[in-house]
Amino acid sequence: MEFPTPKTKTQIRAFLGLAGYYVHYVKIFSLIAATLTQSLKGKIKKEGVNWTQDCNRAFTELKNRLTEIPVLHAPDYNREFIVQTDASDLGIGVVLSQRNEKGEEHPVLFLSKKFTDAQRKYGTTEKECAAIIYAITKLRYYLDGQQFTLETDHNPLVWLNSNAGANQRLMRWSLALQPFRYKVVHKPGKKHLNADALSRRDIV
Repeated sequence: MEFPTPKTKTQIRAFLGLAGYYVHYVKIFSLIAATLTQSLKGKIKKEGVNWTQDCNRAFTELKNRLTEIPVLHAPDYNREFIVQTDASDLGIGVVLSQRNEKGEEHPVLFLSKKFTDAQRKYGTTEKECAAIIYAITKLRYYLDGQQFTLETDHNPLVWLNSNAGANQRLMRWSLALQPFRYKVVHKPGKKHLNADALSRRDIV
C-alpha cells in the first residue's frame, strides 16, 4: 500500500481517515492506531509531529493490515452467534463468530476500542464488564431476539449481579443486559487469544 509517511497532523488525519473506512476488517484497529491518534493532541492542525518509532510501527502495521484479505464470513441468522470479549489495561477486544456445519468457528466481525482515561482506572473485573456492555451495544443488530453464547476468560457477570446496586453505572450495565438471551461460557485465557489480542495494542 503506497502512502507517504505523514509529517503533519493533517496528513495523519488523512491516513487514519482512509484506514478507518475499513475499521471492521482490521483486527485491533483502534489499538494499533492509538499511537497515531495520541500524536494528534494539540490545537494546531498542521503542526509537525514527533514521529517516533512507535508511530512508524503503527503506521506500517496499519498499511500491512489493509492489504490482507480478512477471513470473515457473512452472518447466518439460523446459527447461534458467539460473542467473545476481553479487556486489557489498554482497551476492549470483541469477536463475533459462528460455527459452520463442520463445527468450525469463523469470525463475522471484529471490534476493538481504546479505553478512555476514566475507564483505565476501572478494576480488572469492571473492565471485563465494560467489554461485555460495549459488545452487546455494538452488536445489538445481530443479537436482538437471538440466543447467543458469551465467552469470557473471567466471570464478570457474577460480580456485576452482586454489585449492581453499588453505583448508577453498574445498575445501567445490569439493566442493559436484561433484554438479551445468552449463556455464559468461561474460556481460559490461553484459549481466548483472539479477543485477548484485540484488546492489546502490541499483540498482532
